[in-house]
This record gives sequence, structure tokens and C-alpha cells, in this order.
Amino acid sequence: MSARALMFQGTASDAGKSLVTAGLCRLLARRGHAVRPFKPQNMSNNAAVTPDGGEIGRAQALQARACGVTPSVDMNPVLLKPQADVGAQVVVHGRVRGNYDAQDFQDVKQELMPAVLESFERLRAGADFVLVEGAGSAAEVNLRAHDIANMGFAAAARVPVVLVADIDRGGVIANLVGTWELLPGRERGLLRGYLINRFRGDAALFADGLSAITARTGLPSFGIVPYLAAALRLPQEDALSLDNRRPVSGAGEFRIAVPRLPHIANFDDFDPLMAEPAVRLEMVPPGRPLPGDADLVILPGSKATIADLRAFKREGWDIDLEAHRRRGGAILGICAGYQMLGRTVADPQGIEGPPGSEPGLGFLDHETVLTAGKTLRQINGTGKTVGAAFTGYEMHVGETTSGGSGRPFLAPDGPGHDPGSVSRNGRVIGCYVHGLLAGDAFRREFLRSLGVAGGFGPAYETAVDEALDGVADAFEEHIDIDRLLAVAY
Repeated sequence: MSARALMFQGTASDAGKSLVTAGLCRLLARRGHAVRPFKPQNMSNNAAVTPDGGEIGRAQALQARACGVTPSVDMNPVLLKPQADVGAQVVVHGRVRGNYDAQDFQDVKQELMPAVLESFERLRAGADFVLVEGAGSAAEVNLRAHDIANMGFAAAARVPVVLVADIDRGGVIANLVGTWELLPGRERGLLRGYLINRFRGDAALFADGLSAITARTGLPSFGIVPYLAAALRLPQEDALSLDNRRPVSGAGEFRIAVPRLPHIANFDDFDPLMAEPAVRLEMVPPGRPLPGDADLVILPGSKATIADLRAFKREGWDIDLEAHRRRGGAILGICAGYQMLGRTVADPQGIEGPPGSEPGLGFLDHETVLTAGKTLRQINGTGKTVGAAFTGYEMHVGETTSGGSGRPFLAPDGPGHDPGSVSRNGRVIGCYVHGLLAGDAFRREFLRSLGVAGGFGPAYETAVDEALDGVADAFEEHIDIDRLLAVAY
């Protein structure tokens, strides 16, 4: 018997669909159900590598964790990764299909529904429930042609829909009623109710608001979810969430600065550092210099290395970084940041943008050529300079060739992995490994090597699971779970 399914669609981007899906996945798993997450189409440069070497949205990997299962490419069959000038890289069933601009993707999109439905049916075959997450807003009627992300999928798969609306940003009544009004009658027929998310204060004071929404739509409320501090401890789906975060996290004495690149990717690499009480981490937006009193500057991943390297220079951050290095500050480059730290980055085939090359920052002795093949694999090993075990994943295009003057940063298990590089004075470091700092032992030894004396926080992975449990606990209290599950089919 196939699993029962229920889809959560937002009245706007970042309404909380990912959190609702993750929290309910954990809740149902704790009740003993076999539950799987599913997002037909995701647009995000925060991605994760599955054990079989595929690529899915980071949110679906977190949701799989909430379910207690291994992430699979079927959980996110279509992933769009925005990049410079060429629109977006399209990943289907974990593998790159190609680069498309917005118009070309509209033509391609109509071919992707079979792949989406195949993945959905495979997940249904082995579960009690499949919780489906939409993308963006359900009311984007301008994108309705060949839609695979929201109502197009729900209609094709005959999955009932619950709307998720964020009251914290205001206009929640208009968002819900407006969504209802914009949907044609056949799609309204798929709606079963709504959830209010991120409520601050006494929910009883919104009783008249619920009555107004229900009177105009006929839809019942399944609950009002309070603003959950625990949600901030979970990895975020995409760069839009950075707008809702404070730019500075923590109040420790060890200062870390991360430039917010235009196409920043996999910035969840820094979540474990934000959880450290000894650390104060700042995401530096465009228009502001890198802070002169930073102890460590981290160059993050990017979906458009050359474009973001040029943007880095236009901001004058290259000058700030050179001054930081001369003061004895430490520098860490991860993935694209590692590539930028070398002598040159070349893209002769136009993989991430127009063909060309750009001088690197010149802090490490290597050169990178972007290539059509994409490296996607999990990796583990031991730090050469840190001396602790690590685990993580590689997700990059390009091959980096060392000039020989640096030292390897890592000793990966197995052949074929780039070991990264450390400058002669040990203050500039780069590697391709995402998730490197999630391991408690490696992160703490790395911070100690930079002068952090101690006072480390709790185990990071344990904290993530505790946050998922906290969200599930709140849902048990504030959502009518039995009534919600009764509309799934």
C-alpha cells in the first residue's frame, strides 16, 4: 500500500515550509511512522551530497535526518542552482543536466514532470507518509505553465495541500486570502487548510484573524506555530534566510569574518562556528569593509567562482584581506574560497559564466581550471596540521594544481582527493571539504591551532538533533496533528 501524502505550500518564499516539513518529519518518526520528505523542485545553492554521489537541497538532507533515514536523490529530484550570467545549473536525480537561462528552463521544465513523479512514487512505496514541500509561493500564477514545484505537482500527483503563512513579516490575512483568490477552482479544491507560522505573543489574540481567513476561504486552521528559537540552530535552506539572520552571531572574543558573496553557497559550513561560545562570527555584507580586528577570515563556497572573485575585488575586500594577512590574521578558504586563494581561476569552457579567467588572490600556490565534470562525493580522513579526524563532502567543478610551495592541509582516506593547502607560515589554509567544521574534535583542534584557549560549546550534531526535537515538541503542542494527518491521502 502506498504512503499517504500531504503537501505544504507557502504563501511567500521563506514562509517556513522547510521547517514545518522537518518538524513534522521528526514528530511522525518519533510516533513510529516510516516518513519521507519530498521536494519536487528546489532552488538553492545550499546542497548536500547523498551516499551514492548525488546532489540534493540541503533542506531535504536535514529532513531526511529528521526522519532517521539516509538522504536520497529521490527526495529532491530537481535542484536549481543559480549562478552568474547563465541562469541556473539544473540538477536532475542528483546529476547535472546543464545550464539554462530562465526562458530556456521554462521549455525544459515540461520534460521534468515524469522524473518528479517517478521519485515520488518510489518514496511512497516504502513509507507510511510522504511530506511534500512546495517552492516559493503557491500563488505565482505567472509561473503556472508546466509547474512542477507547487500546484502543478499537487494536481498531477493528486496530493492535498496545506498553506503555510508567516505572520512575523505582516500581512498574513492578505497572504492567505490573496493566495486563495488567485488560485483557479480546480486548485482550490486541493487545499485542506492552513498553518500560521512564527507567531509572537498570545495566539488567542489572533482569533478574529483566523475567523476572517476562514470566512473568506472556507479553509480551517490547523494551528498557530510560535516563533521558535530552536529553528535558528538548524541549517538554513538558501541565502534568503541570511536576510532574516542577525549579521553577527555570538559574543566570544575570537572574531571570524565571512564576506557575503553574491552567489554564496553552502554557508551552513559556518553554523558549527556560530554555536561556539568563544566565537563571534560576522557575515559581512557588500558595502562594508572586512573588519580590521578579525582573527580569522573565511572565504566561503560560491556557485560562480570567477564572478564572485571579481565582486570580492570590486568591494575592496582583496585589499582588506591583504592587510589582514600582514597583521598576522588567519585565512581559510572552503571550496570556491580555496580556488580564489590561488594564483588564477580559469573557466575556458564557460562552465559557470562567460569563458575567461581571473587572477586569484595569490595567497596560496595553486591554479584552478573549471571543468565540465562535477566532483560529488563524501570524504573522511585526518587533518595534517590539526591532527584530528574529519568527515565531510566535496561538491565542486574544477581541478586545482599545486605549485609545490605549500603543505597539504588534510590527509584524506583513499586516493584522488585534493588534500588542500597551507601556506609556509601556516596562516593561510584552503580545501574543498564542506562540513569540515561540523565534527567537534576537528573544529575544536582547528580553533585551538588559531589561539582559542577553550570554552567550547556542546556537540554540534547533538545540538541539531535537539533542535529538531524542540521543533517537534512545539508542533505537538500547537498543531492539531491528528486533524492534519486526517486530510492526507
